[in-house]
Amino acid sequence: MPFLQIPMSRLLSFGLALSLAAAGGAQAADAAPSREVQPLTITADGALRRPLAPGVYEMAYSAAAQAVYVASAEAVSGVQGGVIYKLDPETLQTLGKTYTDEKNYGLTVDPSGAMLYITNSTSQGVSAMDTKTGRIVARTAFKGVGRDGFPYGTRKVRYDERQQAVYVSGVGNPGKIWLLDGKTLETRATIENAGKWVTGLLLDPAADRLYAANGDGEILVIDTRDNRIAERWKTGDGKEWLLLNLALDKKRHRLFATDNFKQKAIAVFDTQTGRMVRRIEGGDALDVVFDPARDRLSVSHRRQGTVSVLDGASLETIKTYALPQLPNSLLLGPEGESLYVTIKTPGNKDHSASGPGSVARIHLP
Repeated sequence: MPFLQIPMSRLLSFGLALSLAAAGGAQAADAAPSREVQPLTITADGALRRPLAPGVYEMAYSAAAQAVYVASAEAVSGVQGGVIYKLDPETLQTLGKTYTDEKNYGLTVDPSGAMLYITNSTSQGVSAMDTKTGRIVARTAFKGVGRDGFPYGTRKVRYDERQQAVYVSGVGNPGKIWLLDGKTLETRATIENAGKWVTGLLLDPAADRLYAANGDGEILVIDTRDNRIAERWKTGDGKEWLLLNLALDKKRHRLFATDNFKQKAIAVFDTQTGRMVRRIEGGDALDVVFDPARDRLSVSHRRQGTVSVLDGASLETIKTYALPQLPNSLLLGPEGESLYVTIKTPGNKDHSASGPGSVARIHLP
């Protein structure tokens, strides 16, 4: 199998991959419940934690399956494929697995929770999995390279119910955003010239908006009615930002964008004016989610090994959870009571993981 010529520094910076191998072949599914009981620990801060797999990335909750799905790149030397883990949302025990012939990173589900969409970053692809059967039922791959000569890596994927389609961010220079049919994964539209490295995506269906973050420190506002870039927002502080993940506080018209590379902070934009109105300090910020029911903002701090929960009004820290070594992606549970966290381990020289990654469940205050 050929190796993809994407700089490792780029992939590691965005949490896109720990391996450069792009595998081919057939996928296999195992939807049967696991009889093995996995070890669990309760952290000093009260979080439930269990080891899962090397190379864990994003998560998604399926209402149809009543389960939390976790994407894994299976970052082990000599292993080419990945696994989608199906976990009990309360106990974090493994209910099933789908073995894939591609590495798995980003996840999202349709509103019913019946279809799981997966980005396969190192193979420039997207897959769709039926959560009832645990089988991959559709896939696509993107061709072409950016001006720098490197192929596009797929990162975030978000489902738009009105269009019954998914948006996918393309990490390249210049970046792209694709709109794919939710059933066939055929390309419906391509949004070009989206800045260097399109990283985060967030949908606001009521406003017909898709927000996108990029490595140029921009927030792109895409009108989902015609799939064109309507506005480009900059921080306006004269500093270099590499914006990554996004969260939305609709009541206060605030968009949060993390930066764990350049500024190591969170930029807060006013969605009515497009201006940055605040900078939240507190160290590097990787992933971010907003819970409107409890009025809480949760942030993972990868280098610090912590997850912080902030009051939505004051944006002051309420509680900090220690989850070493490298807390990565966040997922808010369906009732807002639970916050799920994937926790990675440092990479070896061959880009494999130094140990199994973990999943934690936090009962939010």
